[in-house]
Amino acid sequence: MKTSLSFALLMSCVIVTTTLAQKKATMNSKLKESNAHKKEVVYQVFTRLFGNKNTTNKPWGTIEENGVGKFNDFTDKALQEIKKLGVTHIWYTGVPHHDVIRDYTKYGISNDDPEIVKGRAGSPYAVKDYYNVNPDLAVNPAKRLEEFEALIARTHHNGLKVIIDIVPNHIARNYKSMSNPKGVRDFGADDDTSVEYARNNNFYYIPGKAFEVPTSDTYKPLNGEQNPLIDGKFTEYPAKWTGNGSRQPKPDINDWYETVKVNYGIKPDGSKDFPELPAGYETKDCKEHYAFWLGKDVPSSWKKFRDIALYWTAKGVDGFRYDMAEMVPYEFWSYMNSAIKMKNPNAFLLAEVYNPKEYRNYIKLGKMDYLYDKVETYDHLKAVIQGKTLPDGLSDIQNGLADIEHHMLHFLDNHDEQRLASPEFAGTPEKGKPMMVVSATISSSPTMIYFGQEVGEDGKENAGFGTHSRTSIFDYIGVPHHQRWMNEGKFDGGQLSQSEKDLRDFYKRLLNFTLNSDALMGKYQEIQKYNRDTTSGYDSGLYSYVRWSSTEKLIVVSNFSWVTTSNFELKIPADVIKTWNIIDGLYDLTDQLYGSKAQLKVIDGKGTIQLSIKPSESFIFKLQ
Repeated sequence: MKTSLSFALLMSCVIVTTTLAQKKATMNSKLKESNAHKKEVVYQVFTRLFGNKNTTNKPWGTIEENGVGKFNDFTDKALQEIKKLGVTHIWYTGVPHHDVIRDYTKYGISNDDPEIVKGRAGSPYAVKDYYNVNPDLAVNPAKRLEEFEALIARTHHNGLKVIIDIVPNHIARNYKSMSNPKGVRDFGADDDTSVEYARNNNFYYIPGKAFEVPTSDTYKPLNGEQNPLIDGKFTEYPAKWTGNGSRQPKPDINDWYETVKVNYGIKPDGSKDFPELPAGYETKDCKEHYAFWLGKDVPSSWKKFRDIALYWTAKGVDGFRYDMAEMVPYEFWSYMNSAIKMKNPNAFLLAEVYNPKEYRNYIKLGKMDYLYDKVETYDHLKAVIQGKTLPDGLSDIQNGLADIEHHMLHFLDNHDEQRLASPEFAGTPEKGKPMMVVSATISSSPTMIYFGQEVGEDGKENAGFGTHSRTSIFDYIGVPHHQRWMNEGKFDGGQLSQSEKDLRDFYKRLLNFTLNSDALMGKYQEIQKYNRDTTSGYDSGLYSYVRWSSTEKLIVVSNFSWVTTSNFELKIPADVIKTWNIIDGLYDLTDQLYGSKAQLKVIDGKGTIQLSIKPSESFIFKLQ
């Protein structure tokens, strides 16, 4: 706000004849240009769990037994502390109204059959009503939308932007909106159910077959608890394809049986039944993509999801995380994302895509801002910390993604993955430190952390449907390390141990540094191979690289070893010294995490730094 005000005052003094509208346009352009050269940091919260103070943690526990968090738990204090951690965006996971096992009929909400709901609290990816929010999250379910709108405003007031989920590939098996805006028809309301496929059908059908509830010898809905809706039946005729693409009327228990797949005009044989983007559109911007789709005849589902996205954009939502985006054609994403960008050019559009061969299609043709860098950077870092490989391969990954590296969001923890600190992943939160430094500084991409990661949450709870090592997204559960930071709603870390406080301090130092570093938005060059080949004592757990811009030069060194302190002379290659325009001499270096000092010695155009680096330690040296 101070930046905006200062710029506006400056402009009013210098260009007195400029209109107010022109001033605002110039100011927004300047701020947008500035923000384009800064890191972004996403803080993912599982909204249902964030504010829950209850520590009972009974497997399969009800709301009354285990508690639940609310929108109102995100107080100004909570949001301020998240902001201070070094965060720019909050991804509120699980906000759209999804299936739950709780009676809300007095609010006009139908009950959900436990046989098509995972867990007791339900999957956030089985959305039942896209025009409203999860009633569990509201103090007054009748005012649930108003409570979320207030959270959007509160988040913005505290200098943060809002991201929510959209799940275009599938919706709840029993989708039924009670909140449709005037003129909006439900998914499937106008479908021809006599055929497997029709272009404007929202679903795929199995004509002549009724849906059958999946069965299992090991799993029982609600863990075998009695419930009047558990009768081995769910009425759906004809049966629809299941969300993961199963074409069986009785899906397997491991299928996404709680959902049905949405039809985007992809025929059952895989061919496309819609206009395709002409050659050359990979180089065109969102305005040109938007212009291409104007007046085009597109499938019904495209329009429905575009309208859903614009509905939430109009309410102030600043961006979306798209679940399983690669299961939906990139032409649709071009259509929807360009429409969103016409309303909010700065919208943050993040997609879950796991096929590296499709990355560029979803970025350049689908107009995604960011994709998960899961199967390359994340998977490699995980293998390194588990002792399965050396860190050296990170260089090839980064170089291979060089043309799109800014679009590849980095993370080490999220709702789908094992907790970073869990025994099944890193084993301790301290082992995650070098991973986090590399993840946050190796590229110009945004960084994402998952709530509780910064205090060492390890996902040990047996929540019921959810298994340990992951914080359950299907159950009512408390999150112990996070709850100690939350401290009964004070959000001051009052119950944290010293090691948890130290860990959060590490994250705070790292993330805030990344927000303000010009070099991290600039060039990258690995110096790993050079040191591996030429440096005595350069241990196998070490990884190093340089980052630079015209105003800042960084040397990053991380020690992935949990047991070995490395003493060695890090070498800076001659081509880096030349690029940085450094002449022979001594140069002071300051670590940007904890302030330790070192010296860069340049002789005959080659650099060396004498270092001692402890297990799990990292240095981000800035050339003074």
